[in-house]
Amino acid sequence: MKVKPKSPHELKLMRKSGLITAKALKKTLEAVKAGVSLIELDDIAREEILRLGGNPSFMSVPGYEWTTCLTVNDEVVHGIPRDVILKDGDVLGIDLGAVYQGYHTDAAWSILVSEEGRVKSEESEKKERFLEVGEKALWDGIKQAVEGNKIGDISEAIQSEVERRGGYSVVRSLVGHGVGKNLHEEPEVPGFGKAGTGLKLMKNMTLAIEAIYTEGKSGVVMDSDGWTIRSEDGTLGGLFEMSIIVLKDKAEVLTDWRGV
Repeated sequence: MKVKPKSPHELKLMRKSGLITAKALKKTLEAVKAGVSLIELDDIAREEILRLGGNPSFMSVPGYEWTTCLTVNDEVVHGIPRDVILKDGDVLGIDLGAVYQGYHTDAAWSILVSEEGRVKSEESEKKERFLEVGEKALWDGIKQAVEGNKIGDISEAIQSEVERRGGYSVVRSLVGHGVGKNLHEEPEVPGFGKAGTGLKLMKNMTLAIEAIYTEGKSGVVMDSDGWTIRSEDGTLGGLFEMSIIVLKDKAEVLTDWRGV
């Protein structure tokens, strides 16, 4: 496997791409509420990416015609935006990416749809905990993305939070990846594995680190649409993802929507 670190010029373009992705993700998340359709959210994401000077990265995938992948409840990844209206209590995953001057970044976030003023229930608290575990697993993995560590250090950090502490299941057949001139590059970055194993991380490598997991067992199935992947046992799916640059002491997160 030949994985090259990015040049300073490439990193400059990826930082701009990441900013576009982060702002589009934030704009889309802010629009989420009961009564909004998945098609509306996809339109918001596309318009924001184009407004900021990028193009939708996912449209570079052969046969994919949308800006986002939107997953609801037991859907895990690659859900097609469609005429589905969100309801109070739905778990929604938003996955999107931008390409800027030939360089891609990729990010995803899962949230609980809730009506304003709704009183928390035992069920909503259960779903919130499910999402909190996935978010923490993502950041735990990112902390390991430093020069000299190995892919397995990222993988074990994610798996430890999701499975050992959270009691949920990492999906084995879906993984994070390198990102840059292509949306999906080498190396693969699984959300499960053993610390100290795998490819050694080099400074200025660029990765899309993902926590992809389910509330129940790890098995997933493909829908008849040929894109949407959902949990085999019908339990909730969760997805958190950020594009990062591997550095010496701390990864640089390119797509953190919380700070834009």
